[in-house]
Amino acid sequence: MQVGAVLCCFLFSLLGGDAAPAGDEVTYLPGLQKQPSFRHYSGYLSVADGKHLHYWFVESQNNPSSDPVVLWLNGGPGCSSLDGLLTEHGPFLIQGDGATLQYNPYSWNKIANMLYLESPAGVGFSYSDDKNYVTNDTEVSMNNYLALKEFFRLFPEFSQNELFLTGESYGGIYIPTLAERVMEDTSLNLQGVAVGNGMSSYEMNDNSLVYFAYYHGLLGSQLWKELQMFCCRDGKCNFYNNPNQNCSDSLSEVQMIVYSSGLNIYNLYAPCAGGVPQRLSTEAGELVIRDLGNSFINHQWTWLWNQKLRGLASLHLSVRLDPPCTNSTPSSLYLNNAFVRSALHISPKALDWVVCSAEVNLNYGRVYLDVRKQYLKLLTALKYRVLVYNGDVDMACNFMGDEWFVESLQQQVEVQRRTWLYNDGDSQQVGGFVKEFNNIAFLTVKGSGHMVPSDKPGAAFTMFSRFIKKQPY
Repeated sequence: MQVGAVLCCFLFSLLGGDAAPAGDEVTYLPGLQKQPSFRHYSGYLSVADGKHLHYWFVESQNNPSSDPVVLWLNGGPGCSSLDGLLTEHGPFLIQGDGATLQYNPYSWNKIANMLYLESPAGVGFSYSDDKNYVTNDTEVSMNNYLALKEFFRLFPEFSQNELFLTGESYGGIYIPTLAERVMEDTSLNLQGVAVGNGMSSYEMNDNSLVYFAYYHGLLGSQLWKELQMFCCRDGKCNFYNNPNQNCSDSLSEVQMIVYSSGLNIYNLYAPCAGGVPQRLSTEAGELVIRDLGNSFINHQWTWLWNQKLRGLASLHLSVRLDPPCTNSTPSSLYLNNAFVRSALHISPKALDWVVCSAEVNLNYGRVYLDVRKQYLKLLTALKYRVLVYNGDVDMACNFMGDEWFVESLQQQVEVQRRTWLYNDGDSQQVGGFVKEFNNIAFLTVKGSGHMVPSDKPGAAFTMFSRFIKKQPY
């Protein structure tokens, strides 16, 4: 530990208080039968241009002073990281009544200090003074970096702890672009990054999805034959930006099956919450988009659909937009409760909480079509550990596309692809498959969809624990 940090902590203890901002501490959280034994904080991190990003920080249940700080970002772009806290790996899981919370036996804060950040402004309880929520990858990575700096200014006692950057889905763009900035800052003790079911390459994701769909029985032999005929040449298929009109027509059929037939794109084998969605409808003059395919990942295929939505959205005062086949009602009911908002110190300037912001999503500028450069920069440093993990029945960001991406980085193989195991009650079970390279591992979680800690909490906790503790998978 550096002398300055020791002196800083000594002075805080001398003054008889903790360094953490007392005004942000959550002293009573509605919905819990018993308040937690660990401390947690909710407030705002102010960044550039009058933007205020809401955070919820839960201290480790183990040893907060020495356990790592782990940042978590959900994706979208435009989706709230409180979804990760309340439905995935946070200490409190929202129940179906939208009013009560239960403790999570597989919470990641069992072994780490977890920082959940709602980013960018316009997402969740985060807001901008000028109410302008147009942004892009570059601005978001800078503001996430500034938010981290502000967090450690408010919580200096954690500034020397190991730091990990983690996220899922469009976090596949957020995390490596943020890591690129953080690794340049020697005051931040970055140790590694982990991305779950992340968007790493649009091209690889779209190309692999067609194979995924066929081999999971979705397309049928006739459509597959046409795809091979029109989209493939010399043993190589281009399902991403193929100029052949016959190929495009066949891919439109694939798109309809995957995104619009009522399948759960986030978990092929899970039911669609609320049943098969409708297209669009209007209620009291408000456009309600009930099924927008995969706009929250926004592949090449859905770009034209997104442009259509932009035009529709501009005609209406508000647009409600939920990822398809997901039920965010319990979280929305809970977080919009006035007592909960008060307990979490939510600003009156914040909008009503929704799991994903249509305004942010539809006005978001995508700068990076892949993040190969960022990963190679991390790996070339030879001091960061990197984990790319995928639930293997997710169609939004399928495992094959991320596996291709990791393989394309051409790192030295240390452990050939094998099963990894975890304890499930009294027995050991196969968690999935893992392949380890010198500083990066690619890992699948068997039977899990897009939100791995929701679908397979025990396996996810084992994976997370081995990652931050540098143990073999």
